[in-house]
Amino acid sequence: MTVLPYLAAGWILLIGIYGVVSSRNLVHAVICLSVTQSATYVLLLSVGFRRGATAPVFSDIPKNPRTPTVDPVVQAMTLTDIVVGATVTALLLALAVQVAKRRGTVDPGRLRSLERSDSPQGDR
Repeated sequence: MTVLPYLAAGWILLIGIYGVVSSRNLVHAVICLSVTQSATYVLLLSVGFRRGATAPVFSDIPKNPRTPTVDPVVQAMTLTDIVVGATVTALLLALAVQVAKRRGTVDPGRLRSLERSDSPQGDR
C-alpha cells in the first residue's frame, strides 16, 4: 500500500486552504475552496482503491468468490461529493455576484460593515 495518494490529497488541501486564507477577492476564495474540496475526491478514491480489483458489476465476472471488487459505496460517496461541491460553488459564486452588485467590490477587506449605510441607526 502506497501513501502517495494520501500525500497528494493533503498537499491539495494545504494549497486550497492557503489560497482561501491569502485571498483578496471573493471569487478567488470560492475557487480556492473548490480546490480544497477536490482533496476530498482524491482521498475518497484513495480509500476505495484496490489493486487488481474489478468494477462491482457481477454479470461478466466468473463465479469465483475470491474475485476482488472495488467498494461501490466509496464511488457513490465521491460522486455525491462532486455534486455537493458544484452546488456549493454555484451558491457562493451567486453570493459573490450579489455582493459585487450591492457593494461594488469583491475585496473582503472593504466589506467590514454588513450594515446598510442608509439604515435608520446609521454607522456605528
